[in-house]
Amino acid sequence: MLSVFAPSTSSLKRLEVTDLEALPADAVWLDLKSPVQGEDKLVEKLIGIEIPTREDMQEIEISSRLYIENGARYMTATLMCATDSSSPRTTPVTFILTEHRLVTVRYDEPKPFMLVAAKLARSCAPHITGDMVLLELLDGIIDRCADILERVGGEVDNVSNEIFEPSADRGHARKYSQILLTIGRKGDLTSKVRESLVSIGRVISFVTVETETASRWTKEQRAQFKTQQRDVQSLTDHASYLSSKITFVLDAMLGVVNLEQNNIIKLFSVMAVVLMPPTLIASIYGMNFRAMPELEWPHGYPAALLAMLMAAVFPYVFFKWKKWL
Repeated sequence: MLSVFAPSTSSLKRLEVTDLEALPADAVWLDLKSPVQGEDKLVEKLIGIEIPTREDMQEIEISSRLYIENGARYMTATLMCATDSSSPRTTPVTFILTEHRLVTVRYDEPKPFMLVAAKLARSCAPHITGDMVLLELLDGIIDRCADILERVGGEVDNVSNEIFEPSADRGHARKYSQILLTIGRKGDLTSKVRESLVSIGRVISFVTVETETASRWTKEQRAQFKTQQRDVQSLTDHASYLSSKITFVLDAMLGVVNLEQNNIIKLFSVMAVVLMPPTLIASIYGMNFRAMPELEWPHGYPAALLAMLMAAVFPYVFFKWKKWL
């Protein structure tokens, strides 16, 4: 799907383009989302640039992600998607910067794109260009990464409190399993955010260094890029800190689980030692005594069955009460 954005007074409006060959001359942002067959070729013909394929965007080497071709700058970054769901993922997004237009190619729905489009639709600079749209998108992406890391930090603190603070549910196997799953998910999400930040940092460095001699950017835009670089660096450091904290919490959780298991095994060992002397005496004499009142007891057999049933039920009830099951 191709979305075309053009400035209108003090906002950036999305245009309804029925004829793709009649591209508005004032269009500053072309957003290709999961382009159908022919859309990418048409954009290539109209603008004179080559649109990378999905396979090209998934290349990991720097030379395939950041390069200049026919005067256009190609920058591919890894962005976060579905971070509010239980299955967050990353997706490659390519930014193509031409003379005054920005072309974005993506195959997913990163939230910053929707937020930036809504923000620019309300208000934007009177003479907005593709360069300004790129800056807005980078700001939105960095802010989104910061929000995710803030949320992860708070959730990791909650997990840490559940581990180290005494609780009535302490020792519950299901609770421990849930905590371990939570730690694993937060660690995976943090690593994905860090990967996204690293790619965004490379994009910012590339676009500022490659255009420095051409004096493409204004003084204010250069200052904004420097601020973004500082934000990316600080967020990357914070993501590394969170990764270390998650590793510590995971080690602590495993230590607590091992301690609980050792306590249970210790109880079993004590019970085995306590029951060993009676078992030894019973095995030697075999309970073969002439005077055993129970031998003449009419209800002795049902009572023995009941005792065996109680001996099986009591440990199960005890384990459930101790929340070992």
